[in-house]
Amino acid sequence: MTELKDTVLDQFQYTTQDLLIRNKSILDSMTKMIDSCARVSRTLIKAVTQCGCIQIIGEKQEVPLMTDMDELKTLMANHLEGTLCENCRDLLEKDLGRNLFYLAAVCNTLDLNLYDIIIKELKRLKLLGKYSLR
Repeated sequence: MTELKDTVLDQFQYTTQDLLIRNKSILDSMTKMIDSCARVSRTLIKAVTQCGCIQIIGEKQEVPLMTDMDELKTLMANHLEGTLCENCRDLLEKDLGRNLFYLAAVCNTLDLNLYDIIIKELKRLKLLGKYSLR
């Protein structure tokens, strides 16, 4: 199973390298990645303000003293109510895909392997576990 995931991720990164022609500069890739992050945020905001399929109910998160990590996980809210409708889900997936494309482009320009980066980060997360506090 890992080999399949490795293959798919590598295939995605190599395809990105083959398709990126005009914006091959690291400066172009970085600004396109930043722009794609903004588009992800905008699409999510439109799901709230135009579609209404989800709501964001933001409020201060109270953390009681002497709370252990397992209990803290259950106390922290994501501030979302509702679920994405099919249209908003499709738009968000498209924008996130574009973001991944430019992330892969930055990795390609810097001769970094996206799969290796994910594996290293996964090892760090597993090492620190819930104490990584992300």
